[in-house]
Amino acid sequence: MAAVTPARREELHRRGVRLEVFTISWNVIEAFVAIGAGLIAGSVALVGFGADSGIEVISAVTLLWRLLKAGPKASAEETGAAEKRALYLVAATFFLLSAYIAYEAVGALLTREGPDGSTVGLALAGISLLVMPALAYLKGRTGREMGSEALRADAAETWVCSYLSLALLLGVGLYAAFGWWWADPAGALAMLPVILWQGWETLGEAREGGENTK
Repeated sequence: MAAVTPARREELHRRGVRLEVFTISWNVIEAFVAIGAGLIAGSVALVGFGADSGIEVISAVTLLWRLLKAGPKASAEETGAAEKRALYLVAATFFLLSAYIAYEAVGALLTREGPDGSTVGLALAGISLLVMPALAYLKGRTGREMGSEALRADAAETWVCSYLSLALLLGVGLYAAFGWWWADPAGALAMLPVILWQGWETLGEAREGGENTK
C-alpha cells in the first residue's frame, strides 16, 4: 500500500472523527428507542438490540478518544499505544454484549415467553439495516487507509450491529406473522457466534500490538 501523505492523513483523521461522532449520536437515539419499545413489547431481541446500541456507543467513544488522543501528527509510538488501549476496550464490549444476550435469550427460552408484536422495533431495525452497513463500510475503508486496526475493529462491531438488525427483523417479524415465540430469543442467540468470534479476533490484535511495541 502506498504511503499516506500528511495532508491525506489529516483528511482521514477528520473523516474518522465525523464517523465516530455520528455513530455515537445515532446509537444513543437507537438505544433509547429500542430498549423502550422492547420493554413495552417484552422483546428479548429488541432489548438486546438496544443494549448493543449502548455498547456500540462505548466502542465509538473509545475510538473517538483514540483519534483525538493520537491525532494525525502523532508519532508511531503514541499512535501504537492509543491503538492498543482502544483494541482492548473494543474487545471488552464484544464480550459484554455476548454475556448480556446469552443471559436474556436463555431466560426467555426457559420461560417460553414470546414478545408482543412491535411496529416500532421492526421500523427501527429496518432503518438500522440501511444505515449501519454504509457506516461500517466507511469506517472499514477509512481504518484500512489510515492503518488503524482499532478503527477496523470498530467497523466490525458496526457490521455486527447490522447483523443484529437483520436478526431482530427475523425474530420479531416471524413472531408477528406466525406466532413463533421461540424465534425472538433464537434470533438473539444466533448473534453470539459472530460476536464472540469478533471479540477474540480483536483481543488477539490487541495482544499482537502489545508484542510489537515491546
